[in-house]
Amino acid sequence: MPASGATNNWRPALTQPETIVKAGRAQLTQAASLLRRAAWPDRRQLMLATLWLMLSAFLEVIGPILGKALIDEHLVPRHADWTRMGLLLGGVLVTGWAASWLRYLQLIRLSGMAMRSVRRLREWVYGHVMRLPMAFFDRAITGQLVSRVTNDTEAVKTLYIQVLFVLLDSSIVLVGTMIAMAWLDWRLMLIVLALLPAVLVIVWLYQRLSAPAVTRARALRSDINGQMAESIGGMTVLQASNAAGRFGERFAATNDRHYHARLAELKANAFLLRPALDLLNVILLAVVIFSFGQRQIGAVEVGVLYAFISYIARVVEPLIQITMQFSGLQQAVVATARVAGLLDEAGAAEHLAGRAAGSRLEARPDAPAVRVRDLSFAYVPGQNVLHDITLDIPQGAFFGIVGHTGSGKSTLLSLLLRYYPAEHGRIEICGEPIAGIDNERFRNEVGLVPQDPFILAASARENIDMGRGLSLDRIEAAARAAHAHDFIEALEQGYETSLGEGGSRLSSGQKQLIAIARALAGEPRILLLDEATSRIDSATEQIVQEALDELRGHVTIIAIAHRLSTIRDADRIVVLNHGRITESGAHEELMRIEGGLYQRLYLLQQLAV
Repeated sequence: MPASGATNNWRPALTQPETIVKAGRAQLTQAASLLRRAAWPDRRQLMLATLWLMLSAFLEVIGPILGKALIDEHLVPRHADWTRMGLLLGGVLVTGWAASWLRYLQLIRLSGMAMRSVRRLREWVYGHVMRLPMAFFDRAITGQLVSRVTNDTEAVKTLYIQVLFVLLDSSIVLVGTMIAMAWLDWRLMLIVLALLPAVLVIVWLYQRLSAPAVTRARALRSDINGQMAESIGGMTVLQASNAAGRFGERFAATNDRHYHARLAELKANAFLLRPALDLLNVILLAVVIFSFGQRQIGAVEVGVLYAFISYIARVVEPLIQITMQFSGLQQAVVATARVAGLLDEAGAAEHLAGRAAGSRLEARPDAPAVRVRDLSFAYVPGQNVLHDITLDIPQGAFFGIVGHTGSGKSTLLSLLLRYYPAEHGRIEICGEPIAGIDNERFRNEVGLVPQDPFILAASARENIDMGRGLSLDRIEAAARAAHAHDFIEALEQGYETSLGEGGSRLSSGQKQLIAIARALAGEPRILLLDEATSRIDSATEQIVQEALDELRGHVTIIAIAHRLSTIRDADRIVVLNHGRITESGAHEELMRIEGGLYQRLYLLQQLAV
């Protein structure tokens, strides 16, 4: 655990709204880079979809030209060539139908691409989170990480289906329409083109007003998720300490800030999106019709006016659609940037040299199982938790590590587990530097029994196996070694019995025995116990001690113990005090040190008993 004061902010810096707002162009670049990676496997389909959209835009532009020919060549001069009129009218209908059908196909295609991209992103984020060092989780909040994997990645689907499709389609239609208008009458086209800067101003204003609100709303929604997960996880403590009201007020304050951020976004949408652009559409129509009326009827054919009125709708509507998608685009960019920011977090492997993968280390017979030399460590620079720790633990030995609260026991264990990099000093496992061992091989060598057993809402077999694909014989052998086989067999379905969420069907001692069996199932060479008996009864502690005695000589055991009775029979007991080794020896040796720290701790526990 980090030293007190390592972080005072309950919300990780990664999700601070102010941090995201200041990102600006860097945020957009970050999001674009991640989206390119997610869409890269589907790049051919995206190119094909773009070609089809261009074809549909071409068909949509052709329609008014065919209608213009029908009006000017047949209806106005009353030249009734029914065959040609039928062909022109059929062409208008067919091009419209074909354009709509192509759009439908592309929407389906882009939806599939979006779903596949979301699937890839979620797998990337989940896999990356699983590899992050423990230092990250010291400041992370579970609900916010869940929001990254679910809500923020889902925004990518919105980007493809609602934003990318509309932006691409509208841009192609807009360019094609302007070309067709210039071909029909370049002077009227210039009138339409002259009002486009007004649309750009509206888009710019909308982005300036809505972007901060969208960003704050997205970040605050993660805060809401984080507070919900935190409150539900600690419900027993909240109710026992009568803190439900205070936490409710804190949640209400966060929810209120989220409401006002969404309200600011809604106001920007209501004023600057459809109403403002619809007004421009009316102005544009009025100007074109007025300009047409000021000219001689022969100079501009009636069919041209029809085509221009049709094209104005095709000019303004894409602009309206593009502008309306800025809200979704802004949210998608923010969400994707947040995912990219999480993926940019330094992974656990970055402070490890990384060797060729293998199943086991080849330990030298003369090398100790664990060697620690001049090890110092600080969570906060300048505030060392460990000072110059030097220690040799022979292979097959049973070592206990004891000390008062805050003495550095758990920190030493975290360094042995590679949760944090050892920046000052050296740690070796079986004669090899700990930082140079491949992660898979390291986890095969070192097993852990934590203080708080983690139990899946799954069967006893799955809880011991943990997805490793172990045989039932190996699982049962580990359970027998942990003295857990008998109570598992007594369950109604034996090893296939579901243990309930968090192991709700088990006692604290049974959970701990499952955790020991899980560690032993991996056949580790080194077994670390983090105060594994601090929360179990004396009878279960006796069972754990018997299991440890049977493992002596076969597995190197390093036990951090609060109950000194657990490690009384250890080969050597190391006593930590304020991050330094102050005493070391067998139980009898340490008890002979008059006024020694171990002696005082042991006598105090005996007095309590």
